Amino acid sequence: MAKSLFRRPLLPLFVLPLLLAPVPSPAQPGSAPYSIDGRGFSRLQDAVDAIGGGEGTIRIAPGYHRDCAVQTAGRIAFVAAEPGRAIFDGVTCEGKAALVLRGAGARVDGIVFQNMRVPDGNGAGIRLEKSDLAVVNSLFRSSEQGILTADDPDATLTIDRSTFSRLGRCDRGLSCAHSVYTGAYGQVIVTHSRFEKGSGGHYLKTRAVRVDVSDNSFDDTQGQATNYMIDLPSGSTGRITDNLFVQGSDKENHSAFIAVAAEGRDNPSRGLAIAGNRARLSEGVSWPSVFVADWSGEPLAIGANELGPRLTKFERR
Repeated sequence: MAKSLFRRPLLPLFVLPLLLAPVPSPAQPGSAPYSIDGRGFSRLQDAVDAIGGGEGTIRIAPGYHRDCAVQTAGRIAFVAAEPGRAIFDGVTCEGKAALVLRGAGARVDGIVFQNMRVPDGNGAGIRLEKSDLAVVNSLFRSSEQGILTADDPDATLTIDRSTFSRLGRCDRGLSCAHSVYTGAYGQVIVTHSRFEKGSGGHYLKTRAVRVDVSDNSFDDTQGQATNYMIDLPSGSTGRITDNLFVQGSDKENHSAFIAVAAEGRDNPSRGLAIAGNRARLSEGVSWPSVFVADWSGEPLAIGANELGPRLTKFERR
């Protein structure tokens, strides 16, 4: 039991090729960095506009893409031709994100987003404003936020096999940014993903009515001025299961790992299942903390979780 609790969380398998692969060159001049069914485009926005209100897949060539796009209609899959080697670097549209999505649905597969910063402190790889989005096998790093959404109570955000690293901020007198921050979405599903090295804010903050956060790692050992690992500020139902949590020593708020309804009770929380997780404090941390802090006042379904020393299972606040 001790061995399983204290072993270092492993990177999701898909990340290893990203870390070991040669650094890609900028997209080659004269070649089309974006293609739809073999038709090439020099600008991502042109490819998005070509799909319009229809449905299609944009293949993105390896290299650094200092480009961005806004999707206003249709269903679009943004797919890296070589996973982990198509890198959107530092360019945002509408002062928001590399991809601003408000069409009928989208999928993002195998893409790296990095160095996103904007004046309001919410620079993200993806700004999701409506509809369903599936993110798979992607990497978000060294930005103010990874994914930020508006409200869409009828839609679902799904994140699978992705990594969020060196994200978040709480400075400059602006509202905090987080690795992932969603508005009032109908459902948020996060599986087989890694959150690490946060630079402020929370790792996962969501106002979704229902959540499924399972089989992820939240490694805060190298975090800086971070807060909760999972924050459900409006309450939520669903489940948080089979995750690994390690709280680091550089915290703005170390009082809890998971927070439920800390800002309000807009959503029901009755029956929220939290079980099968492993959680501990990193080496050198001497303070106590609480695994689940609850402001909802509703009965949560907290099952068996493997907790390290100085961790209290639950606290009503």
